[in-house]
Amino acid sequence: MAEGALSGKVVVIVGATSGMGLSAARACLAEGGKVVGVGPPETPESLASELGPEARIVRGDARDSATARDAVRQALQAFGAFHALYHVAGGSGRSFGDAALHELSDEGWDETLRLNLTSAFYSNRAAVEQFRRQGGGGSVLNMASVSAYSFSPRHFGTHAYATAKAAVIGLTRAAAARYAPEGIRFNALAPGLVETPMSRRAVSDEAIRAYVARKQPLDGGRPGTPADVDGAAVFFLSDASRFVTGQVLAVDGGWSVTEAG
Repeated sequence: MAEGALSGKVVVIVGATSGMGLSAARACLAEGGKVVGVGPPETPESLASELGPEARIVRGDARDSATARDAVRQALQAFGAFHALYHVAGGSGRSFGDAALHELSDEGWDETLRLNLTSAFYSNRAAVEQFRRQGGGGSVLNMASVSAYSFSPRHFGTHAYATAKAAVIGLTRAAAARYAPEGIRFNALAPGLVETPMSRRAVSDEAIRAYVARKQPLDGGRPGTPADVDGAAVFFLSDASRFVTGQVLAVDGGWSVTEAG
């Protein structure tokens, strides 16, 4: 993939103000792209200045159907174009009551799916609406997880989260099939354990870190960093992946192919 892979591209990143989304925003800017990032209402004013003149920040709740549409409008107003969407927003539902099935509360189920699946539906729909209006295709990249298909019940037994991420994969592949004739591509990333604000519980637990050292054996058996995911994100958002759709790429340090006790 050549340097400047996103030169001339305008990318909307939903969930761009922390963790993997913020790292991706910086990577897209470094590759010559322009970025409209969506973050929560409490996002500091200073972040837009920190990212530079080729970035804009839209404050809003990804669980609100208007937020992604507003971000797409902002992209068109600020930069005159819209080429790609990266949906990163989501997170743990433990605080709502997500758990194993026999312990999972109604609120835990509903709120975890709203945070991780409904938000992705809203942003994917907003992207498709605009791509179809303007013609010429586009790229949608969704954030899934190895939790969707490679399970670790002892340490990561949150069933609403696993369900939501599996559904994100289903949405991605169904949309890829439907919109391929229009040149609109849909792909997903499935990270393993990555050090972000969401994973603070896991990475600070000695037993889980020992487990991850066996389960993600690449590069010394460590949790991933957001930067480990950036290269794959840039690939899917750029024209380098113009002949790729409906794919789910594990960026997981070997998690999904490794047996660990």
